Amino acid sequence: MIERTLYKTIENKLFDGKVIVLVGARQVGKTTLLKQLFRQKEGVLWLNGDELQVQNLFSNASADRLLSEFGDNKIVILDEAQRIENIGLRLKLIADSDSDIQVIATGSSAFELANKVNEPLTGRKWEYQLFPLSFGEMVAHHGKLKEMRMLPRRLVYGYYPEVVMNDGNEVEILKLLTDAYLYKDILSWESIKHPDKLQTLLRALAYQVGSQVSYNELSQMSSMDSKTVERYITLLEQCYIIFRLPSFSRNLRHELKASRKIYFYDNGIRNALIADYRAPEVRQDIGALWENFVIAERMKSNEYYHRWVNRYFWRTKQQQEIDYLEESGGKLHAYEMKWNPRAKASITKTFTEAYPNTEFQVITPENIADFLLFDSKGD
Repeated sequence: MIERTLYKTIENKLFDGKVIVLVGARQVGKTTLLKQLFRQKEGVLWLNGDELQVQNLFSNASADRLLSEFGDNKIVILDEAQRIENIGLRLKLIADSDSDIQVIATGSSAFELANKVNEPLTGRKWEYQLFPLSFGEMVAHHGKLKEMRMLPRRLVYGYYPEVVMNDGNEVEILKLLTDAYLYKDILSWESIKHPDKLQTLLRALAYQVGSQVSYNELSQMSSMDSKTVERYITLLEQCYIIFRLPSFSRNLRHELKASRKIYFYDNGIRNALIADYRAPEVRQDIGALWENFVIAERMKSNEYYHRWVNRYFWRTKQQQEIDYLEESGGKLHAYEMKWNPRAKASITKTFTEAYPNTEFQVITPENIADFLLFDSKGD
């Protein structure tokens, strides 16, 4: 069993009077993590928000009714909490009661869950995001040397737990994930009337990883208007399939100010969408694969180690570009991603003159571990 990075974080927040909310895409291991955390504890009640009986239980129940249903259980775990109407108000009633019950709610849709719990639970919750397995978690599991040797496979098949733990069946599992699970929340909403167009949009995004994204261009490729494209992208982001990286602009007139790049949380999902599982050494898109991998893994590391940074890319109208920027403590850090350690890369003079105190680094397989692994202080 692989111990997840959030394990101790959640354990340390138990019984402090707040609801714990754990979010992330379907099949990333939210339930598995909680079962591992509570496997030797008594008094744990598991409820599934996908079940009609559970939905009815929470629909109009008072705090006293809910507490009586919980019985002697001191820990209540509610999976897929976004399926329950008014779940935020119900959880608020429990949090405000005098009981010593710890509620943990999980969700795979930020859109639905946020609308239902954010306002009612203001000041009453701890919220954490769980990603697919990370480079750091796998290093902790079987060592840095072995994980470094696995980099080519991770670039192709990604880090979804079931994929990692079923060597030889990666393609079959990724196809199942993309066909059956990832879109379940999106397609359940009545507003999504064209799942085929959603698939076309996702494939277009997969081909454009690492490139500047145009909603107008995507609308032509998917036969949807640009507003619908933007709405679908927002929904995909809120279901933790993709994430956006905005452009950085402060000083220069010719900087792109309203542009964006779109990346996938997991390389395997991206490759499954375009049915391309070739090895890195024969791929023409290896640069985009490496960039997606590094930026997604850095995001996981920052989140798990509580490193609060602003994230961007930088580009000018003259096509000068920096792959990735982080801003923290009033300082900029610029990064270029190169799969080939011998490839030359330098920061443009235009950028250094505008932002002279920026630190610059090229990230390759030779220094990726230093870029992703932090000590306990987050340094």
